[in-house]
Amino acid sequence: MKYSNDNFQPDYNNILKVLHNKKPDYLSLYEHHIDEPFISKALGKEISAKGKKGADLIEHYKTVTGFWKTMTYDAFDYEAAICEIFPGHGAILGGDGPIQTRADFEQYPFDELPKIYWETYTPHLEAIRKALPVGMKAFGGCGYGIFESAQDLVGYTNLCIMQCIDPELFADIFKRVGDLYETLWTDMVKNYSDIFVFFRMGDDLGFHTNTLLDPEIIRAHILPQYKRVIDIVHRGNKKFLMHSCGYIFEVMDDLIALGIDAKHSNENQIAPFQKWIDDYNDRIGLFGGFDMNDLILNPYETVYAQVLEQGTEFRRKARGYGLGSGNSIPGYATVEGFMAMVDAVKEIRRREA
Repeated sequence: MKYSNDNFQPDYNNILKVLHNKKPDYLSLYEHHIDEPFISKALGKEISAKGKKGADLIEHYKTVTGFWKTMTYDAFDYEAAICEIFPGHGAILGGDGPIQTRADFEQYPFDELPKIYWETYTPHLEAIRKALPVGMKAFGGCGYGIFESAQDLVGYTNLCIMQCIDPELFADIFKRVGDLYETLWTDMVKNYSDIFVFFRMGDDLGFHTNTLLDPEIIRAHILPQYKRVIDIVHRGNKKFLMHSCGYIFEVMDDLIALGIDAKHSNENQIAPFQKWIDDYNDRIGLFGGFDMNDLILNPYETVYAQVLEQGTEFRRKARGYGLGSGNSIPGYATVEGFMAMVDAVKEIRRREA
């Protein structure tokens, strides 16, 4: 397909090439998420899915996908967030979760969660099916990851303590979360593969200098649950993207061995994006490249020049690459920084046309 900046037509097959670790026909844009408050700011009008049903919900997603299309994305993000339907949700942001003891675990209503989940998100997924522009699909699927769900149920500090004082309960929580993910992901892939170009799990395993749990603990308790999800996605003839923030180099080879097809998230204080290309681009596709601080704190001209120069290099050096922020576009991001990135990508495409 020959790319034109005029009258942009999304082509989800273009971004899908990154998941096959092949060079897209034109440089594809990717974001883990663009917050609705940011879209509201960029559009100059308030948008929100809250409280919307039926035709109003479809119109909401037409607005959202229309924004992504106008910004020349081939696909857009949608995740049906698992943690947000948990009774007692909130410990992922700090504090104690609803499971602190074996009794809490035994009494927690895990069996009720799939019904709650689909009652919550089926209207959104069906609205997206009707709202998608021609040539565009979603990426995402079931939101949150195995580790994040365990954090939400227990609390990070308490989870770290639990692995020492009650290792059996610690192990059982991850297995039970894995069971839930297998159930939800099986139905997601079965019922909604038509609206997703690829599926994605976001699970932040690291911080600035290390993983948030010991790598051996991750290998023993988290990665086997990932494998269950990855296998479901691959059996559904879909590709799988892993999003994880932080310093996770100690487990990257393990993640690749599980079968991930691509990786997203990078921060300059952890490593320059070139390291991801040098170490992994021969095995998986890569997304991102531009630290959020650079996009938010610098003026348009600086961001534009940086993305134009480095984006050209990343596209040349990586086999499968999609350009975007190293994380996502929050409500407090500047419109000029975001537009500078988009405009630079348009110029890279123009020069290649």
